[in-house]
Amino acid sequence: MLVTVITPIYNRASFLPDLFRSLCDQTFKDFEWIIVDDGSDDDVSSAVDRLPAAAFPVILLSKANGGKHTAVNMGVKNAHGRLTLLLDSDDELPPTAIADIAEAYRSTNGSADIAGVCGYMAHRDGQVIGHPFVGGDFTEVELRYRLHVGGDMCEVFRTDILRRYPFPEVKGERFCPECLVWNRIARKYRLRVFPKVVYLRDYLDGGLTDNIVRIRMKSPIAAMMTYAEMTTLPIPLLQKAKAAINYWRFSCCLTEKHKREAASPIPSIAWYWKWVKPVGWAMHIVDTKKLKQK
Repeated sequence: MLVTVITPIYNRASFLPDLFRSLCDQTFKDFEWIIVDDGSDDDVSSAVDRLPAAAFPVILLSKANGGKHTAVNMGVKNAHGRLTLLLDSDDELPPTAIADIAEAYRSTNGSADIAGVCGYMAHRDGQVIGHPFVGGDFTEVELRYRLHVGGDMCEVFRTDILRRYPFPEVKGERFCPECLVWNRIARKYRLRVFPKVVYLRDYLDGGLTDNIVRIRMKSPIAAMMTYAEMTTLPIPLLQKAKAAINYWRFSCCLTEKHKREAASPIPSIAWYWKWVKPVGWAMHIVDTKKLKQK
């Protein structure tokens, strides 16, 4: 099997029929769909049972609530495809998406230093999210900081790579930024980037994107880990400084419980970044005031 589509889901069972139709419309059928129920209250199992028979396997996995990243880890462990495509419950794929992904992957000829392929995302009205359009082999870091491609992209990684680089699961935290893992992969591997839209999404009120600051404040260790590692990447000094500021910004959210229950040491940062600590502290104060106003 070439592709495993993984959909982490939490209390969005009503979205499954539309997502299912999107997958049924695919022109390329060599894929499976793994739905990972992250401790939902709205009976995802019954919603899956009501789906019609499909030309591709539909697999439901269930776990206690732990956050999207933990559901992705479970899905990856159980995947049969050579590639893994993460598809959120409120999104969909254009009919030729998996065919385009398969074609791009075949063009790599199994190159060992290619971690997967990367296409573009667009809103349902056709507006492309990622910009500018580029094609070629790049690391995620080169894509973002040398070519300045902004906006969400559709990274489709080799399953064996994702198993080697799972999302860190921090006790008591429900969120881990995808870029933490993507940046780790980028230290060693490139992606075959192709300029086609293979993913459709809109940003819903109340979703991860809409509440990203609040979510990161509740998962400060994962946020600090992400920004600490960004300061060691081959990126411009200004971007490293911004990462250091955000490190200190979210370090202000650490509680004694975090420090007591952390299974590994709290992420650290080089001593010479202490000069931006007051800026991070000031941003934390602004964050706190804004959240109180909501």
